Amino acid sequence: MIVATPGHTPGHQSLFVNLSKTGPVVLSGDLYHYPAERTLKDFTPFAALGNPEREAASKAKIETLLKDKKATLWIQHDILAYAQLKKSPAYYE
Repeated sequence: MIVATPGHTPGHQSLFVNLSKTGPVVLSGDLYHYPAERTLKDFTPFAALGNPEREAASKAKIETLLKDKKATLWIQHDILAYAQLKKSPAYYE
């Protein structure tokens, strides 16, 4: 499911997938760049590039989705998390 998450950039989207073995996952795209952004509500490192109010609303929407679907958030810009993810030819089911 594509989720509209504008704020960092106009028209930004995140992706929710429910994988048969891995379970529900949200791919944040550019909505989050660092895990700290989830707890430090005033931490918007790229606010000057976008619309901070829309970004905050989009983050709230994704946090609700994560809670409701019991989903895992994958932050593609998080280099530490990226190091732990499977890489091709491995894959998630």
